[in-house]
Amino acid sequence: MSATTTMQVSPFQAIGKTVGWLLRFAVLVVIYFILFATGAGFVAPYLPAGAAEPGPVPQMTGLMIVCAATVLVIMWMIHSSRWHGWKLILSMSVAFYLVVTLVTQLEAWYFLLGITIGPELMSRLFLQGMPTAFIFIPIAVLVMGRVRAPSAGRESPEIAPMQFKEWLWKLALIYLAYLVLYYAAGYFIAWQNPDVRAFYGSPGDIRPFFQQMAYVFTTDPWLTPYQLLRTLIWVAGAYPIIRGSRLPLWQTALIVGLVLSVPQNIGHILPNSLIPLNSVRISHLIETASSTFIFGLIVTWLLYPKYAVRNS
Repeated sequence: MSATTTMQVSPFQAIGKTVGWLLRFAVLVVIYFILFATGAGFVAPYLPAGAAEPGPVPQMTGLMIVCAATVLVIMWMIHSSRWHGWKLILSMSVAFYLVVTLVTQLEAWYFLLGITIGPELMSRLFLQGMPTAFIFIPIAVLVMGRVRAPSAGRESPEIAPMQFKEWLWKLALIYLAYLVLYYAAGYFIAWQNPDVRAFYGSPGDIRPFFQQMAYVFTTDPWLTPYQLLRTLIWVAGAYPIIRGSRLPLWQTALIVGLVLSVPQNIGHILPNSLIPLNSVRISHLIETASSTFIFGLIVTWLLYPKYAVRNS
């Protein structure tokens, strides 16, 4: 049976299918580039006047890397879902906006408001990600042929509802995991860079870990409870991807990890007047990409549906 099934797809059909997906990818990269530039136009007049250091690659190359990497993640996110049409469009658009724009700009509001971000710019940063979330993703669903469900589609698997108590202890565990990852990556990756410490107003020698944590908890007591809000937004964005996934746990976890880590962090390779020093941006890239990827794996492991009947 396996040999017969393999022979049903000729080499020419396989090549044609591959070329078709490559063409879809190329078209979507161009569209994403346009919408990414549109979003950047919302904030460009309000950015700080100072010049930013160039990134590790030429700017146009960096833009292409950002667009290509993000489009690949979005395409995989859409392809992983068993949903179609408006349900797919709305769930993925909202999820993408939450984890790429809202949670990121809340962090910028907390740390950069009054340093490189003024009030007018801050409000527009929340608009910047709307074109890519609410225009690009519907276009991507259309281009990928996911507007209508297949005529011979199979029934969606039945998922056992999660009890309220289970939600509570899982959310508590997710919050604790996020705090550990957030503070550990912040200290052992970003905070090791003296440029990062100077940028955030703590020049000089680095404190030992526990002294630094004590300093943070006493001088910024709102930071830890504030991270609960960001944790809940992460979960709200990740859950539709997990809930709608038609893939096994490990593949779903990989997708969620990439969605949480790549789109909002890959942009650190580009010049950015909000964080003018390239070394600061790269430190943040390594810090946040690694920690949010691991966080995505943990969230998926805890929230992956139970008793789902998976199609073979």
